[in-house]
Amino acid sequence: MASDNTQRSYSIIPCFIFVELVIMAGTVLLAYYFECTDTFGVHVQGFFCNDADLMKPYPGMEEESFVPPLILYCVVAAAPTAIIFTGEISMYFIRSTREALIAQEKTIVTGECCYLNPLIRRIIRFIGVFAFGLFATDIFVNAGQVVTGNLAPYFLSVCKPNYTGTECRFNHQFISNGRICTGDHLVVDKARRSFPSKDASLSVYSAVYVTMYITSTIKTKSSRLAKPVLCLGTLCAAFLTGLNRVSEYRNHCSDVVAGFILGSAVALFLGICVVHNFKGVNGTPTKQKSEDYRGLPLMTFPRVESPLETLSAQVAPDANPTSTDWHDNRTIRLQ
Repeated sequence: MASDNTQRSYSIIPCFIFVELVIMAGTVLLAYYFECTDTFGVHVQGFFCNDADLMKPYPGMEEESFVPPLILYCVVAAAPTAIIFTGEISMYFIRSTREALIAQEKTIVTGECCYLNPLIRRIIRFIGVFAFGLFATDIFVNAGQVVTGNLAPYFLSVCKPNYTGTECRFNHQFISNGRICTGDHLVVDKARRSFPSKDASLSVYSAVYVTMYITSTIKTKSSRLAKPVLCLGTLCAAFLTGLNRVSEYRNHCSDVVAGFILGSAVALFLGICVVHNFKGVNGTPTKQKSEDYRGLPLMTFPRVESPLETLSAQVAPDANPTSTDWHDNRTIRLQ
């Protein structure tokens, strides 16, 4: 590695430990509390006794879905990681691309013992940001579900309210008492967490992030349809995942649309503002040269002599009259 492309850094290790790792650990811990504990109670939303939108048949446990959560989460987490890892290694071993990456990145020497070349830095950066966004999307989804307490389409089927009681004497009576449900408590609480759709949010986040990576990083001229087919196939899989939630009566259409918007927003923010469209951290030198002259006064720029000035300077001794000759010529014209 060239000496001008090597940078010594003794603060990257403590900075990485006490900033990035701490933030990542806090994000994972918060997602764990949302998913696996009852620390955050779900808002108890009222309902009408005979609301047709909440009387869909119970589709069963989540594991009985056409897209089980275990398979979905594994694909959502593993597929982008494998694509980024394979793409970075493949593009690095292409000579033209490797030279461009080395021009954008620098080899970091940390403590005279650890060398981080551009390939490792980019893989850690892109996969690390993706993992952070995945947990952040999960936190946003769980927070929305806990705060809103929106009811699933099958809520009345699992709630099993006491229709003979005094609170359900009329068909259009609004019930705000959560104790009226006689069904399984755990299933009823699950039916209160419908907005936004978690499966739709995570799937579209993964699809949009991978699509931005493929379109911004992988440069190939061998096939013009390979990247569009791969990107559209990924987005189509995420879209079908959301439609499956609606077709199985597990979420409303509004829940899936909100999940799509949330996942896309997180992916776009991280892809544009954090990893800067998956470009290098040092930028391109041509752009820097054009910006070096901004804000400088005009007198500091080098003066370029035009061809007309050069020609006039050459004929000046012969063609330009003296002040006395010019005065005599002017006197003759007046006479």
